Amino acid sequence: MRIRIGTLLTFILLLAVSVNAQTGGKIEVIESPKVKELVNRHVAFNVEKETINGYRVQIHFGGERKKAEKIRTEFLQHYPEVSAYELYQQPNFKVRVGDFRTRLEAQNFLKQLAGEFPSAFIVTDDINLPKLN
Repeated sequence: MRIRIGTLLTFILLLAVSVNAQTGGKIEVIESPKVKELVNRHVAFNVEKETINGYRVQIHFGGERKKAEKIRTEFLQHYPEVSAYELYQQPNFKVRVGDFRTRLEAQNFLKQLAGEFPSAFIVTDDINLPKLN
């Protein structure tokens, strides 16, 4: 019985050594043409898409277009480095500001606006990608 256990242990040891010795090999990946097509579609979609999911701060909503334009203009005078967007979703005109990737960034900016825009709140939105220098 000792010979068999010893032989078995030797065999396992040699097998482990031979498996570890084969790290310099070549790996061949065989993929379906449909998988490649799906990956290419995904890449093309992401290249075309100019927005990502993120957050903005909504500083106004109401039924008057001129008031929304006025609030947007006032905001841009105080914060020229922050983007401001005016949009219409029936029946309201909305003014949303900023392009924040995280809710924390949006909350920090909301705290800055608390005095000037007390009814402002955070909304999820498709935001513009940050500009690369």
